[in-house]
Amino acid sequence: NRFTHFLIDEYQDTNTVQYQVANLLARRDKNICVTGDPDQSIYSWRGADIKNILNFERDYPEAKTVILGQNYRSTKNIVAAADALVKHNVARKDKHLSTQNEEGNRLLILRCQNESHEALAVCDTIAQLRRDQGIEYGDIAIFYRMNAQSRVLEQALRERSIPYQLVG
Repeated sequence: NRFTHFLIDEYQDTNTVQYQVANLLARRDKNICVTGDPDQSIYSWRGADIKNILNFERDYPEAKTVILGQNYRSTKNIVAAADALVKHNVARKDKHLSTQNEEGNRLLILRCQNESHEALAVCDTIAQLRRDQGIEYGDIAIFYRMNAQSRVLEQALRERSIPYQLVG
């Protein structure tokens, strides 16, 4: 009874128990706000259930849904590629991604056999950027989804004598 308003961020990553707790807490006043994106659900391996966010409007029919389809960070090429990929997701709410940003560079798609092959391809790309465009090491960043991926990348960078700094 003490709390009457609830905000849950990254609702697409809630599991069944979290979903049930949220519903019990919000049942009386129905003052619940959730944020999330079904296309960014990445924790099914730890029990996240995409149906929680997909069924939110059914569970709370009086809720107002705001779809944020405009991207302010990425170039048009990146947004178009992301939009084309997520349209193939089976469990999703339809939305169109867009941006007012510049076209940006063409995307390079590499098909790699395994994580070691991928790490070597990254190193080759870095070498090519330095050789062909004179780009400094300090102007290059490598992003990866999870910390476990850094090991093989670091090994490849060391083997190729490419200096790097790991930022957590």
